[in-house]
Amino acid sequence: MNAHPADTARPEEPLVPPEPLPTRVRGISAEQRSAQEEWEAVEDIQSVLLGRSAGSVPLISFNEALQFFQTADLSECRKKIQVTVRRQGLAALLHFLFGPPRLQQQLQGERDLALAIAQCGLDDNQAVHMRILQTIYKKLTCSRLGCPRYGTHWEELGFQDPGTDLRGTGMLGLMQMLYFVMDSQTLPLALEIFKLSQHETQNFPFCIMSVNITRLVLQALREECLSRECNRRQQVIAVLNDLYAAAFLQLYRVWKSQHKTIADSGFLLKELEFSTKKKPKQLLKSLETYVSRSTVSAADSIQQPSPLSVSSSQASEEINFTGICDLQVELEGEVRLI
Repeated sequence: MNAHPADTARPEEPLVPPEPLPTRVRGISAEQRSAQEEWEAVEDIQSVLLGRSAGSVPLISFNEALQFFQTADLSECRKKIQVTVRRQGLAALLHFLFGPPRLQQQLQGERDLALAIAQCGLDDNQAVHMRILQTIYKKLTCSRLGCPRYGTHWEELGFQDPGTDLRGTGMLGLMQMLYFVMDSQTLPLALEIFKLSQHETQNFPFCIMSVNITRLVLQALREECLSRECNRRQQVIAVLNDLYAAAFLQLYRVWKSQHKTIADSGFLLKELEFSTKKKPKQLLKSLETYVSRSTVSAADSIQQPSPLSVSSSQASEEINFTGICDLQVELEGEVRLI
């Protein structure tokens, strides 16, 4: 397939800050509503690719998109992957003696697939790529309409341009967003985070932040920090997706409860980098607890709707977590938003 490989980014390279984005407001802006109304009467890019109107283009599930990449020709992308971080001298010896276990051989193919997807750039001429992008747009905006491939409407989601903002993560960056919004257990969290990203003072570029989190997850994979969990579960991509959601949850909790702003993003991402590499099990457990509580709360609200019980659940959720700002660590280099 004709794809433009994403640039390879080494873990030690600082992420480049974005150009300032327009101030976000709550909900959908008048500009976005206007764009949606205009596109009700015309065909979007998917009309050309799939011969359907914007409203009739079906959403794509994560599994369907993954099956596409499993069968696609990613040979050029595979040539560019670096499976693990290269270590030399004392660092290599210490990692061999005291580092995490190696990924089991039967899981290495799945790992390589994930890394190959991360080297695959967004292709405007590939129908599945466009369906992934449109699905993310529709789920986050709760719109039944598609949108043009290019335009300022992507800034509402926190992109400058989807094609260029995926540097270092390629289509894996979009795949993890797709997982986030298409999984019934994580969609409510995704929408809550997206709502916070539109806050008058606490706003941040949702999609660019998401790409940064995918980048941290990829670093943890390449440094073999996730091998133990992957071996235990006999899965790789599922572990990557869960760690992505867990890291986003951690960032959301700190950002919201401590009233962070975009000026704090570099520090928070640096602390999150530490957590994904050194405490992935703790992050994953936090996500598991959050999902379990959310499921119980939803069931309780249906059976016995009570404002008091909801308030108690929310209060306990805000108390029982360790903020990434509470981690006392010092790391070299600097991590910022792409």
